[in-house]
Amino acid sequence: MVLKSFFYSIFLFLLSGNIYAEGDKVLKEGDLIPDFKCKNVNGKEFSLRNLKGKYVFIDVWASWCPPCRSEIPHMRILEEKLAKKKIVFVSISVDRVKKEWEEMVKELKMEGLQLYIGRDEAFLNAFGVKTIPRFILVDKKGRIVNLKMPRPSNPETLEILMALKGI
Repeated sequence: MVLKSFFYSIFLFLLSGNIYAEGDKVLKEGDLIPDFKCKNVNGKEFSLRNLKGKYVFIDVWASWCPPCRSEIPHMRILEEKLAKKKIVFVSISVDRVKKEWEEMVKELKMEGLQLYIGRDEAFLNAFGVKTIPRFILVDKKGRIVNLKMPRPSNPETLEILMALKGI
């Protein structure tokens, strides 16, 4: 019985090693963002790597999340204040039901780049997203500057963005 438990434990250990393969490593500041494919409201595929050459402020959110929804007006204010700068605002939805996201984007006339990735575990694991909303800053070369940016409602966010070199 002890031997059986031992082999079962070894089996589970080896299995867990395969779950978090090299491709699923958690990113850190300075890492190049992976080539995740998302879809826009019209269903067209979009790659985050297409945004090289500009800073990218990513909002990971969902339509059912009250704190996420409360940040939408503040995100709009940031977009307006930085409209002439070299920064793109990207909202990536992790909603389980794509239609709920689509309806909210249209209903609220959400600006910026609105993308849907759903519950893509590789994306969530790579960026270490355990709770939402989550805000991430990427530089012009596609490297992560900050994986845990303050929320748009925090005045510090605008200060950080305005201080970026070459914005």
